Amino acid sequence: MSKENKNVFLNGSIRRTMIRTAFAMLPGTVAMSGYNIADTYFVGKLPGQTPLAAIGFTFPIIMLLGCVFRGLATGIITTSAQAMGAGRHKRASSLVNSGMTLMLLLSITLSLFGIIFGRQILHSLGATGETLEAAKEYMDIWFYGYLTASIGSTAGDMIVAMGESKLAAIGMFGALVLNVILDPLFIFGFGPIPALGIRGAAIATVLAQIGGMIYSLAILHKRKIVAFAAIPAKIFRRAWILEIRYGVPAILGMLMIPIASYVLTRITAEFGDAAVGATQAAMKLETIAFMFPMSFGISMTPMISHNFGARQYKRIKECMKFACGFAFSFLLFMGIVFFIFAKPMVGIFTTDPEIKANMILYMHIVPWSFWAIEVHRFSGFTFMGCGHPKFAAFLNVYRVLLLLIPLALVALFCFREYGLGALLVSRVVADGLASVSAFALAHNMVRKLVRKK
Repeated sequence: MSKENKNVFLNGSIRRTMIRTAFAMLPGTVAMSGYNIADTYFVGKLPGQTPLAAIGFTFPIIMLLGCVFRGLATGIITTSAQAMGAGRHKRASSLVNSGMTLMLLLSITLSLFGIIFGRQILHSLGATGETLEAAKEYMDIWFYGYLTASIGSTAGDMIVAMGESKLAAIGMFGALVLNVILDPLFIFGFGPIPALGIRGAAIATVLAQIGGMIYSLAILHKRKIVAFAAIPAKIFRRAWILEIRYGVPAILGMLMIPIASYVLTRITAEFGDAAVGATQAAMKLETIAFMFPMSFGISMTPMISHNFGARQYKRIKECMKFACGFAFSFLLFMGIVFFIFAKPMVGIFTTDPEIKANMILYMHIVPWSFWAIEVHRFSGFTFMGCGHPKFAAFLNVYRVLLLLIPLALVALFCFREYGLGALLVSRVVADGLASVSAFALAHNMVRKLVRKK
């Protein structure tokens, strides 16, 4: 690893580094959700409703397993970045190699579980008949490629943690482009390639992920971070204990996302199908507002982890204040934009009067808490990077189980006469309280670090 790359998070301007990383990772951020969008688009061209319905049943499983490997990846990235910040590059390499091995074993175990019990899992989600069989065909192939997704994604995150965000973004976006090219070839057939339908979508995804994995591992190997050599069992054991200490709380925190989505969708259903359809559509629309902040936040964990390892606590304080200040300003502005242009934006997506009215209501209320969501997330990154993974997970549990869901139930049972609007207001209140609390706690923790030094 070059000296410049090694020191990019330690010696460079925090603001310039984070903004540069955000712009570099923007294509990569788009690519993160691009696989499902591409598969959904091309599978939607197949005749009948079955293929698209089958793809819909695969999303919860993919999201759940994604939380598992991204949580463990957080443990690998955080611990190795701390070692890099402390100048212990041999230890960082050992952590990455040990972590990748642990990821491989976990991925194989979950893949075998999914292949054996895939039918029962899909049936429990409500898939039956032809839809169940089609979803099973897709997931059987996807499970075989799960380890390519987990290792490839972790390797890409590691490249970002080294300070080479452009290379990481090229790999992520390149894999998405490959998937878009391969999807129609395998789904509809071309030349000697037979039309494989929904199975073709899974094959295309797995092949694209293999390409991304090879690219990322090659870069890490060239930078002497990944070494294809035997590691003593003693080093494995120590590395795994440390990475699991970080990874398990991260997994728990990430699992709050699908749990919240499931419970809130169930509560929203009490206000009718139009309310569910409108909120789901509006939530997809609001991802536009979060695209750049998500890219911005990618550099935050390695930035804080490097400086924590180097004991440069004042830079951590500056990083947190700048990141949260940016999130507040940018997303408050985006919230105002969504509020002002709610009607014309909604008109592009639906003509149904009831769904349209509910979507406008959503975009007149929820965007006022956009800033709170990212400030809360960035505060969690601060705790994670500073060696407090359990507290980072607690912040997510606090937001979902102690605020979001209870306040939604209060809106349902105590203010039902106000309709969907009461439920949406409860979300704004929950996110606001969670954000202010998380920022105050993180700021206090960093302030103590600075004083301690």
